[in-house]
Amino acid sequence: MFNSFARLALTATAIAPVGFTYSFVALFNNAWATFFWLAGGSTALVFICLAILQSTRSTRAPAAEKHIITTVEPADRENMAIMLLYLMPLFTADFETLNWVMWIPTIIIFAFIAVTSHSYFFNPLLGAFKWHFYRVGTPQNVTSILITKRTIRQGNITIRGIELGTYVIFETE
Repeated sequence: MFNSFARLALTATAIAPVGFTYSFVALFNNAWATFFWLAGGSTALVFICLAILQSTRSTRAPAAEKHIITTVEPADRENMAIMLLYLMPLFTADFETLNWVMWIPTIIIFAFIAVTSHSYFFNPLLGAFKWHFYRVGTPQNVTSILITKRTIRQGNITIRGIELGTYVIFETE
């Protein structure tokens, strides 16, 4: 249950920049109700995810396990295609000309792909709150994504964390 909730929260913050971009376009087109709805909703999604991650790191979090990390590399540098989704609304000069019949299914498809694949960990907004994402290797030659608050510059370390989902480890300490 927690894994599904954490996965949905991470996906929500992964698509929150789309809402912020739409709210930016709405602001400059004087669509005030849309601006406040999108900006408020996107902000709420970010803070809900931060609360979930913070509660997971607390002493009341599920039991953490030891994970041996043999290799480490940044995991959030290869997602420029996702960044294009964040910027697509800016390619429309006027808010009234946005083709919602195209945009809403695009966002829904992106969210579906993110939640059913292993790409939901990409959260540039969480990076702004000092969360880091690493692709880590284990002694069993399994590659996972590590979400942590600290900067990791070398492998051959042991961390304590929980699995948020398949191939995603969240460091709890």
